[in-house]
Amino acid sequence: QVQLVESGGGLVQPGGSLRLSCAASGRSFSINAMGWYRQAPGKQLELVARITSSGSTNYADSVKGRFTISSDNAKNTVYLEMNSLKPEDTAVYLCNADMSVGLIRRNYWGQGTQVTVSS
Repeated sequence: QVQLVESGGGLVQPGGSLRLSCAASGRSFSINAMGWYRQAPGKQLELVARITSSGSTNYADSVKGRFTISSDNAKNTVYLEMNSLKPEDTAVYLCNADMSVGLIRRNYWGQGTQVTVSS
């Protein structure tokens, strides 16, 4: 059983910062990539940032230069540092992990954490 546990969401003023964390736990798995998606009310789920096991990253254009994704492979944890937050960043942020358990490769999702940017 694999679990992703997220933390770090909350309410922040425009221009502020937040740091999200997502820790993967379980038995006998390997991580191929981890990432953060977000879904705002009435909008589609979108990729925010992703990092592979080798450290390659990619970002949505809307967050480039403001958000930074990083990982601690020893802790099976991915972080999303969000700076210069804007009201349009308000959404539920979901952690995603592309993982292999034995020969089976699949995506796992966290429960989501709310980020609200408002004055």
